Amino acid sequence: MQPRNMSMSGVVDLAAVKAAQEAKAKAEQTRAEVARQGGAGAVAPADLVIDVDEAGFEREVLQRSAEVPVVIDFWAEWCQPCKQLSPVLERLAVEYAGRFLLAKIDVDANQMLMQQFGVQGIPAVFAVVAGQALPLFQGAAGEEQIRQTLEQLVQVAEQRFGITGLTVDPDAQPGAAVTAPQEGPYDAALNAAADALDAGDLAGAVRAYQNVLADDPAHPEAKLGLAQAELLQRVQGFDPQKVRQEAAEKPKDVDAQIAAADLDLVGGHVEDAFGRLIETVQRTAGDDRDTVRRRLLELFEVVGPEDPRVIGARRALARALF
Repeated sequence: MQPRNMSMSGVVDLAAVKAAQEAKAKAEQTRAEVARQGGAGAVAPADLVIDVDEAGFEREVLQRSAEVPVVIDFWAEWCQPCKQLSPVLERLAVEYAGRFLLAKIDVDANQMLMQQFGVQGIPAVFAVVAGQALPLFQGAAGEEQIRQTLEQLVQVAEQRFGITGLTVDPDAQPGAAVTAPQEGPYDAALNAAADALDAGDLAGAVRAYQNVLADDPAHPEAKLGLAQAELLQRVQGFDPQKVRQEAAEKPKDVDAQIAAADLDLVGGHVEDAFGRLIETVQRTAGDDRDTVRRRLLELFEVVGPEDPRVIGARRALARALF
């Protein structure tokens, strides 16, 4: 079973938003736990290139991707282009000095991983950042193209997830890298909540997230999960055609516009949801305006405060209010 933060989907919808924001929260928790345990310490240059199999994939790739972007090189002994590409990736891993970790996977010995990533041919190169899988390129590639791709990767890891990589010490002994921290105190509850969401048990997911927040009101993953579970609960019984018709016929009806915005967000139409509520703020006043404003702030929490669409919508909301 894949961990709750593993997402292979490139679709921009609520599920993708959920996965990305959960991944960021998990990465932040992992880094905080590593710091609490005294820091990750430095690794030797030789530790920047590792062989990974199915048994060690979660530990060596998914968990470590909360600390450093992990580039995956799918290869095989019989693959001639692999023999040209792999040495370039290995050299760049050392040159980049901990900004990414290179994980080499032999497809002949790890067919399940090959299938999970949808690898159609080799060499194939992917990355995992905060548990999120990203296709990079397939086939032989020039070094300049590889460098450009890696630069974009480390930039995304730092800007979106705050992941800056590993500290490298040329004098460190190989194999001295710190293993990923043990599960946190709420991981069981969070996994139960994620399983409940996957099973469509929204009430169960809400309860699980609320249990975590009862002990830790500021827990980022639980706050995000609760906001999303409550959103899904609200739209569960909606008739989409009816909701959209009422919203079109009643532009000043607060309840109709809020319902349509919830439906927009669940469908992945993030900017439409935000725009609808900002326009409703402009049309209303008093308690109605405040009701719309509060729902918009809740939807901001679902998408995430650092998302560019949220940042832009916050500015538009400020203009609408003042």
